[in-house]
Amino acid sequence: EANVSKAFVPNDNPKTIDIVFVTADKGLCGGFNMATIKTVSRLKADYESKGVNVRLRAAGRKGVDFFSFQKVNLSQKVSDLTSAPDYDRACDFIDKAVKDFNNGLTDKVILVYNGFLNMLTQEIRVRELLPVSLDDVTLAENETSMLDIEPDDDGEVLNELTEKYIAFNMYYSLIDSLAAEHSARMQAMEAATKNAKERVETLTIEYNKARQAAITTELIEIISGVESLK
Repeated sequence: EANVSKAFVPNDNPKTIDIVFVTADKGLCGGFNMATIKTVSRLKADYESKGVNVRLRAAGRKGVDFFSFQKVNLSQKVSDLTSAPDYDRACDFIDKAVKDFNNGLTDKVILVYNGFLNMLTQEIRVRELLPVSLDDVTLAENETSMLDIEPDDDGEVLNELTEKYIAFNMYYSLIDSLAAEHSARMQAMEAATKNAKERVETLTIEYNKARQAAITTELIEIISGVESLK
């Protein structure tokens, strides 16, 4: 459960942050996974250069394998969630980061993933999950959703809404990333197919040239042999 007293209080000087990131479980999708990994690595280096302790939480086999190979410790990892997003499992995954934030173990939670922009383009998205930013919330947006809350609510409703907001963002990142992964893989496979066809055409031309040269050589040898018998 989100802690309202902390969830909406900006922290410009964090001491420890969690970077939650999403990659694919499979490859053959061009630079899709590496774009996310490079962004996470850059953020990690930037924060660490400021003396901030950075913890990584990985969803997706490619991210897990990369940072494990680099001997980078992962606070949390799951390798079979991104290929089949599930809301309950997404909640369980992000809940660990939320609990650490509420317990004061971390001061900020950042979500990084490669999202779907259109069928030809994927876009790296970096979102600060905690503390929740209200910069994009306008009065006009609120006018259609004003609710009266009982005075003795004690923040229960806001706690619940904040928890759902964070869980939804985690789940959305999984399905958005999966859509982007499929489009990236489609592009990569189309490019591979095109390159293969071009390679086949080039090799066919080379083969025909070599075959023609061999036939020409044989004809010359036959003609030369006939001429020598005259």
